Amino acid sequence: MKLLLAEDERDLAEAIRRVLEYNKYDVDIAYDGEEALELLKNFAYDGAILDIMMPRVDGVSVVRKTRELGISVPIMLLTAKAEIDDKVLGLDAGADDYLTKPFVIKELLARIRALTRRKSEIYETYTIGNMVLDHQTFELRARDKIQLTGKEYKLMEHLIRNKNQLLSTEKIMESVWGFNSDAEINVVWVFVSSLRKKMEKIGANYTIRAIRGVGYRLEEIK
Repeated sequence: MKLLLAEDERDLAEAIRRVLEYNKYDVDIAYDGEEALELLKNFAYDGAILDIMMPRVDGVSVVRKTRELGISVPIMLLTAKAEIDDKVLGLDAGADDYLTKPFVIKELLARIRALTRRKSEIYETYTIGNMVLDHQTFELRARDKIQLTGKEYKLMEHLIRNKNQLLSTEKIMESVWGFNSDAEINVVWVFVSSLRKKMEKIGANYTIRAIRGVGYRLEEIK
């Protein structure tokens, strides 16, 4: 699963990132609220963890603007404040949960599991054309069905979520593999090729079209 962590204390952000990645999460980090908002607008995440007290744009404002844009990503707020009014303010803005600092890592991980589980319960499948992408089983179904790898699933999910857009190779790389990935850029072409063949095999009425020098998009087969 892919998470956004927005925390301006860099040492703390790095420590949390290491713990999350050890627990098999992909993590992007933003160090201020404006950067967090831009990432939420441009990339699909399974959950976001936002510190309330951030420079440029505070966490509650990020939540409010995210919801105004119709982005339904589950959000948890981190706050050093214990006052109930601050917690209520964040929840009223559209946050799904909050955690007061300092916190125990085990509790943070439990809260993240609960947060992303609620998302999984809502988004069990994605549908486009005659294709169904199952969030629980990682199956892609059309006239037949086939199992996807984790990265193939994330790529297919990203393409479906952005089905009306031409996506650059770089943007796909950042969203699916993450900012900190050591993979070469041509890994996108390799996975697109594999996914396209699987779509053909199950009789999907959509394909992934490559626009040379630009990127990729899902297109209906006419």
